[in-house]
Amino acid sequence: MTTTSPAATTRSLRTGVQRFGTFLSGMIMPNIAAFIAWGFITMLFIAVGWLGNWHPVSDILGGFGNADLIGWQGAMTALATTEDGTTFPQYVGLVGPMITYLLPLLIANTAGRMVYGERGGVVATIATMGVIVGTNIPMFLGAMIMGPLAGWLTKKMDKIWEGKIKAGFEMLVNNFSAGILGMLLAIAGFFAFGPIMIAISSFLGGIVDWLVGHSLLPLLSIIVEPAKVLFLNNAINHGVFTPLALQQAEETGKSILFLIEANPGPGIGLLLAFTFFGIGEARASAPGAAIIQFFGGIHEIYFPYALSKPMTILALIAGGATGVTTNMVLGGGLSFPAAPGSIIAVFFAASNPAAGGVGNVLIVLLSVLLAAAVTFLLTAVILRASRKRDLEAEDNFGAAIAQTEANKGKSSAAMDALRGATASATSESSTTATLTAPISKIVFACDAGMGSSAMGASVLRNKFKKAGIEDLTIINQAIANLDGTADVVITQQQLTDRAKAQSPNSLHVSVDNFMNSPKYEEVVEMVQEQRASDA
Repeated sequence: MTTTSPAATTRSLRTGVQRFGTFLSGMIMPNIAAFIAWGFITMLFIAVGWLGNWHPVSDILGGFGNADLIGWQGAMTALATTEDGTTFPQYVGLVGPMITYLLPLLIANTAGRMVYGERGGVVATIATMGVIVGTNIPMFLGAMIMGPLAGWLTKKMDKIWEGKIKAGFEMLVNNFSAGILGMLLAIAGFFAFGPIMIAISSFLGGIVDWLVGHSLLPLLSIIVEPAKVLFLNNAINHGVFTPLALQQAEETGKSILFLIEANPGPGIGLLLAFTFFGIGEARASAPGAAIIQFFGGIHEIYFPYALSKPMTILALIAGGATGVTTNMVLGGGLSFPAAPGSIIAVFFAASNPAAGGVGNVLIVLLSVLLAAAVTFLLTAVILRASRKRDLEAEDNFGAAIAQTEANKGKSSAAMDALRGATASATSESSTTATLTAPISKIVFACDAGMGSSAMGASVLRNKFKKAGIEDLTIINQAIANLDGTADVVITQQQLTDRAKAQSPNSLHVSVDNFMNSPKYEEVVEMVQEQRASDA
């Protein structure tokens, strides 16, 4: 009889949750630039924006200025004579169409591509258009459901006549089938899917309103902060909070939901505490990590520190709840997503005049400061209380890495592979591929493929450059986008299982910290030795 160990079951469940979370955030993350563009346009050109009512062009871009079709001079005349009863064409501007059409359609296209490439993306975009025009609210949730559904249906439809189309008719069948399916899904989205999504949005919005009305919103930190440490941060922020927050921002100019996960206060508080009260490698690397986390917005960099001392997760929860409480009581919020979660991005997203201008900025900055202070104080207490025990253990940061591997049910097989160019496993499903060809492509993979993995790729490029090796391809990708072409895949330890499933023939290297890992030196040495033996 075959049995499944509790460790394997837990690992499988965590991997499954991470994979689902990655899929949700994968629809949003590639389009963050569009959200930021919309946020800046809103901040500048709406009626109460920085440039609103400053010039007729600003009024037109904001969507509230009347304009004569003759030209800009006519626009100024129109604005001056509207009180006399003269009517002029009304420009729709950029703000409304972007949040109503552009952003949901980008999400839908991305989701469709994730499921079934370009073809899935096209059908998903067509189908989501029906959902958009069938409702009167921004359809981000609708796009996140209809997009993958349309891509999946396109894939299943193509399977029906795969290999059965006569030569020369492929393009005809492909184009007409995709067009007809897109049309049917758009119609269904208009009449059926749209009302359902309105009901779902209203329900979720009602939950948030209930939490706010009963002053319970800070309790979300009990779920959010531990989930972040398990690398579900992007899924929570962009898969759950962002769609709801954008709808609120459209109505009120800002939303507190943008700051529940993205507040950099808890992370910087934790890292500062490790800077002053940590030991060994954790203390030495914490100052650099703090700069990257606070100003670069890469929150993943503090996760290993929390995992090295799990009790500090309580400090993160307390800090996160403090930040949420501050914004809830004083009315702080952001006008668009702060992505990455840098203090710089938070500042700009809070400074929209429609959100309260300078007053709102001060509230948001206060929430960051208080969240950091609470996390710092509690983490300091935790670290001081265990300092003697940690010193006796020499360096518990490294021990935490080993404990993480033990919890995952396998040893560091990747390091065995690096030292001996072979891989061995000490537990089930821990096999690592053995390299038989020269290394030419190294991929850093993380949840979203942007923040922490980009930083790691940059660090390793510099190490290879110093070693005189500049002909390697070193890139960063989302784990979901791994295509098996990488010779070496480098991931943070909690994500290695997913990377192995996505790219099973690559050599996988697990690191605890993308910013500064000793395993980078071993990767460089392995490439040097490989090239020396081939010379």
